[in-house]
Amino acid sequence: MTMQIERRKSRPLWVGDVQVGGDAPVVVQSMTNTDTADASDTLRQIHELAELGCEIVRVAVPDKEAAASLPEIVQKTPVPLIADIHFDHRLALEALKAGIHGLRLNPGNIRDADKVRTVVREAKVRGVSIRIGVNEGSLPPIAALAEGELPPTKVQRMVDAGLWEIRILEELELEDIKISLKAFDVPTMVSAYREMAQLVPYPLHLGVTEAGPPRPGTVRSAIGIGMLLAEGIGDTIRVSLAADPKEEVPVCWDILNTLNLRQHGATIVACPTCGRIEIDLLPLVDEVDKHFQKLGYPISVAVMGCVVNGPGEARDADLGIAGGKGKGAIFRKGEVVRIVQEADFMPALIEEGNKVIAERFGETPPEPANPSTSDIFTLTEVARPEAPGRVGRR
Repeated sequence: MTMQIERRKSRPLWVGDVQVGGDAPVVVQSMTNTDTADASDTLRQIHELAELGCEIVRVAVPDKEAAASLPEIVQKTPVPLIADIHFDHRLALEALKAGIHGLRLNPGNIRDADKVRTVVREAKVRGVSIRIGVNEGSLPPIAALAEGELPPTKVQRMVDAGLWEIRILEELELEDIKISLKAFDVPTMVSAYREMAQLVPYPLHLGVTEAGPPRPGTVRSAIGIGMLLAEGIGDTIRVSLAADPKEEVPVCWDILNTLNLRQHGATIVACPTCGRIEIDLLPLVDEVDKHFQKLGYPISVAVMGCVVNGPGEARDADLGIAGGKGKGAIFRKGEVVRIVQEADFMPALIEEGNKVIAERFGETPPEPANPSTSDIFTLTEVARPEAPGRVGRR
């Protein structure tokens, strides 16, 4: 029996047609790394992220040139957009005029409460939500301390920064608020979110900031984000990697898949490398992963290379193979449906996988026009079922 995580109750809000918080599933986000002033390049990357299953995309708006491109980008985007604003509140006003779906404001960089109020009033008129984005690298300065008074901890400074801006938004009766408290240090990040989760009812956007290159950044993000999600904390996530943004989205989905919070694309179960393997396993795993992830259907596929754990794991998956000494048993929904030679493993898995998909989803997967694997994830989550379904404005 699959364990279900009891999620923290939060106040729902909308970013464009995507619900965040409330009873909505955890939403996947990423951010472009293009020059937003280049509308064409930015839209190209937004479309790439959307094809991978990204549901909300944030774009940097550091100057007037970037703000000037927003009307075109907003008009042509396939997913809702959030404008990332620092220092100059007037850029937030321009983004709102352009029709942006959400704002991210950093309370460490815009410290004039009246300027924040100006943005909030305009956002409220337009029905636009605001993310209060606290980052440990840009916290407000520490206030003067009394004699003998100890400085606040990093966690307390992060929480206090968020609460300062929350009070301004609440004062103006804007309740479409979500909050992030990102830090590079995972224990600091986790502690800040845990504390804020007890203080306010708003949705929380999870992330480990400046997580690093793909390998350590993925581990750091999976631990920090995963710990909180496992506790029921978190309504939307972004994995921040020093890499092409396209590498972030699959990691987000892997975290959600692992915790049984959502499923996007195939879940691949495969043997670790060990001395018991009796087939050429690793190339087969790679080929299976690329094929079934590209199709986009949320099924489980087990690729096992020996007779120890292979039959049990293959039997538990929607589709599986347990190989040994040049041949393998193909399992479909727990039953052996055929025995095939090693040269026929992949064609047999594709054929039986098509049957699983047809039975479950009533669809026959199209044959790829080009058998190359360079266009993985060309089908978006919107076009393929997943559990539980994406919650969007109807």
